[in-house]
Amino acid sequence: MSSPRKTLDDVLGDAQKWGTLGRRSISEVISHARQFVAPLVGCTGPVIDIGTGAGVPGLVIAVDRPDLHLVLTDRRATRMDALRRGVAAMGLTDRVAVLTADVEVLGRDPEHAGRYEAVVSRGFGPPEVTLRLATPLAAPGGMVVISEPPSDQPDRWKKTELLSELGVTLIRDYPGVAVFRLSKPSTLG
Repeated sequence: MSSPRKTLDDVLGDAQKWGTLGRRSISEVISHARQFVAPLVGCTGPVIDIGTGAGVPGLVIAVDRPDLHLVLTDRRATRMDALRRGVAAMGLTDRVAVLTADVEVLGRDPEHAGRYEAVVSRGFGPPEVTLRLATPLAAPGGMVVISEPPSDQPDRWKKTELLSELGVTLIRDYPGVAVFRLSKPSTLG
């Protein structure tokens, strides 16, 4: 007899117990992660969540967008082992892959560079570093979606020369996230 499938709340609750997810309430974590879903309307290709940690926002996207295939990646093997178990317990292994890897290396790997219609990241690192490492993974015309601080914080994306260098355009239509559209193939990988 197989054990019942775990829910998103169960898996994120387990992550909190193991110390791989902060102390915010699970409902708040999920609510914030849902801000990554709206920019993906119309997205049909693969999505990669870089620096996924406990699987946020990737697991939330997987639950809300069952039509998408996702890769959840982080370089911390222990977290990825726990996340693999969570993905399996949720019954998502047919469309959610968990990959232990360094994002900078993935951006130069022909299997991953320029492959993803969307690259998402919540709390990966400083915003400019995140954008710089995410861009080589995005396909031409693809997007990069990065979490934003509360709205009372100053604009983090005033450095238009970085956006030009990376070949991205900032789209400001979504609360809680910054969305960038890749207009040319990245030469940074």
